[in-house]
Amino acid sequence: MITIRGMTWQHERGVDPLVAAASDYNRMHQDVKIEWDARSLQDFENYPLELLADRYDLIMIDHPHLGAAISENLLLPLDDLLSPSYLADQKLHRVGLSFDSYTWEGRQWALAADAAAQIAAYREDLLQAAGLEVPRSWDDVFALVKKLPKGSRIGLPLVPVHAYASYFTLCAQIGGEAFWSQDADIPYAVGEEALSVLMNLLAVSHRQSATVDPIGMYELMSTTNEIAYVPLIYGYSNYAREAFRPSLIRCTNIPSSNGSPSGSMIGGVGLAISSRCKYREHAVNFLQMTVSGDYQKSSFVQNGGQPGHLSAWKDAEVNRVTNGFFKDTLETLELGSMRPRFNGYIGFQDRAGAEIQQFLLKGTESSRTLVHRLNQWVHDYKK
Repeated sequence: MITIRGMTWQHERGVDPLVAAASDYNRMHQDVKIEWDARSLQDFENYPLELLADRYDLIMIDHPHLGAAISENLLLPLDDLLSPSYLADQKLHRVGLSFDSYTWEGRQWALAADAAAQIAAYREDLLQAAGLEVPRSWDDVFALVKKLPKGSRIGLPLVPVHAYASYFTLCAQIGGEAFWSQDADIPYAVGEEALSVLMNLLAVSHRQSATVDPIGMYELMSTTNEIAYVPLIYGYSNYAREAFRPSLIRCTNIPSSNGSPSGSMIGGVGLAISSRCKYREHAVNFLQMTVSGDYQKSSFVQNGGQPGHLSAWKDAEVNRVTNGFFKDTLETLELGSMRPRFNGYIGFQDRAGAEIQQFLLKGTESSRTLVHRLNQWVHDYKK
């Protein structure tokens, strides 16, 4: 029996579709067993890949880790392993920047098994009961706050990495570009406006906002009536499915001031193969099966996955079982922004996120000072 080991992150979205794919692959190759381990969302976002590459053959990777992973020869280039026609199909059917986020120095290092970005989430039942509409602009968001029934608030995940994500999204939306990803400093006016929006949001958000990540926010939102709307949160289609949790959450495009839901910092997950993988043929075959359009819009979605193939995002049945999650958020994904991926970036993101969170909670310095320091740090962390 050949055993291939994979690492993903601990949530139904991250585990269940891959376990199902492993079972499907085993039915076709009975001498191959694929085992998946999982780590917390926080570990997934921050854990050094070099500690995983020696132990695992398949790795679900967050694209900001790419620069470090390639500099340390941790992954296999997929353009050596997959046909040009297969890669061309993946590129053609990319969701926003999902395919491109795993391209580095002219080579493809992972494929988008999962696509995501910051979107907006809401409890349709709570808004309808109060006669309220889903916000489309930032002015709408702050108007909604004043009309929510007693006991309901808006929410905003602001643990450090997600405080960073919302800052990055707002800067890209306000300024019209992903500055740090293009080797440009964030202009003071743009950075200060983004911090102002976040401070104003925090002032009217649920008290747990500063202590929860997106999963925690969705759990709170779907099991209580305390949160009616979240303007910036990474999409999790599981919560838009009937009976996944006590209350259904619907999702939509992020608010904007110009009518275009642009700038959302993309997330999602790429499926990569460790350079230490001993069973490369089976690892490649499994990857190719799992991220194919047919598989993504069938078994992958049916087992709780959030596909990275555009055909699944546009599929009528996929949208039926997720109450329109994919069609209702696709514009935000298509207009998303990509983080830097240089070697050393994760250290910068961790430090910047902590600084942004502390600024929002304590506000002990000017916003201009913080914008200046973040711009300086992004240069300092490049290796």
